[in-house]
Amino acid sequence: MADKVLIINNKTAMLTDALAANLRSEKIEILLTEPAVDKIGKVKNDADVFLLFAGDFIYESPEVLVYLKDLCFGEEKVLCIVGYSKEITEIEEVIPKSLIEKEFERPIDVKILSKDMHQIMREKRARTKKRHLLLVDDDVTFLQMMQKWLSARYRVTVVKSGMQAITFIGAHTPDLILLDYDMPITPGPQLLEMIRSEPNSAGIPVIFLTAKSDRESVMRVMRLKPEGYLLKSQGKEEIINSIDQFFF
Repeated sequence: MADKVLIINNKTAMLTDALAANLRSEKIEILLTEPAVDKIGKVKNDADVFLLFAGDFIYESPEVLVYLKDLCFGEEKVLCIVGYSKEITEIEEVIPKSLIEKEFERPIDVKILSKDMHQIMREKRARTKKRHLLLVDDDVTFLQMMQKWLSARYRVTVVKSGMQAITFIGAHTPDLILLDYDMPITPGPQLLEMIRSEPNSAGIPVIFLTAKSDRESVMRVMRLKPEGYLLKSQGKEEIINSIDQFFF
């Protein structure tokens, strides 16, 4: 997976062709698709590194950018952008800069682009070797903060609901799940029961990471035997140290 790049472009171009040829020469597989939600959806699982060539579609089909934002936020996709300054600014109105790995402003030398993409692929491979955390929380701001805190040590995937977590676990086995307590529709305790009830996920360790500190709430989930119970109020260093101690 780490040796594949998905190039998203609405037309063939010399730059795209030259880049693809260069990467293929280094045994990196290139996938090509048009900037449409349905077309990207068909191949999104075939590559973890996306290279988006900006074009008129960013104005005409903004749903494509929203879709890419959700993929990068929730599924660890690495997104790079090629475009003119105005196009990049427009994209950043939809996709936060924190979710964009690299921006290449036109005009750009294909040799520079190829070199940087090689480096991004190497970094992606290194991240893939790290232990994998799944964070489940409906607070997007908190998820972004935790992703920033933990990504230096771990591979971090974030999802915003219990149902998204179940879908993700159906196809992946993280090394640890960090689970919020209070979430709409599927709260943390219910989600833990669902995880424990399925043979394929029953063995995945779960630590609660929540603001719920009252004794009744704590005792309710401790009966489900999670691997730990952390409070969001503990702060950055204490939370990271607790996760590190779990693994090491």
